[in-house]
Amino acid sequence: MRFKYCPDCGNKLTEKEMGDEGLVPYCKNCQKPLFDMFSTCIIALVVNEFDEVILLNQNYISTKYKNLVSGYMKPGETAEETTQREVFEETGIKIRSLKFTETYWSSKDEVLMIGFTAKAEKADFKLSKEVDKAQWVRAKDAISLVSRKGDVSYELLEKYLNRN
Repeated sequence: MRFKYCPDCGNKLTEKEMGDEGLVPYCKNCQKPLFDMFSTCIIALVVNEFDEVILLNQNYISTKYKNLVSGYMKPGETAEETTQREVFEETGIKIRSLKFTETYWSSKDEVLMIGFTAKAEKADFKLSKEVDKAQWVRAKDAISLVSRKGDVSYELLEKYLNRN
């Protein structure tokens, strides 16, 4: 999101040269720059002891492809806390360990996604109302069920499969 008006005083912003950042929206009244903002999400590849991963059906996202667990960070949360919360909220599964994988930029949604591989024990699901269905799927079979190359779920699964 690029600011046009100051969220504090409401004045229309001008642009000001800010060193290496170039021209940045600037409030002359508050005397402060207002850098572009974007949302931050996590995306988690949850793997169990049988090398199965959690795939979700979330019809509000896609009726064709399955998804990995993902969700928006809340103010005050770390990415690790968000991942634990989202996995538990959406599936009822508790994470045993968590490893950062990579960050991904989703230009479609203008979202920075922080990718993790999470280890968990296989258990039954307790689904949130956001999730229509969840299942444990062998990791090598899961990649054909998510979107296509270039999609964050695909990239995270491909990276995991190439390491193992």
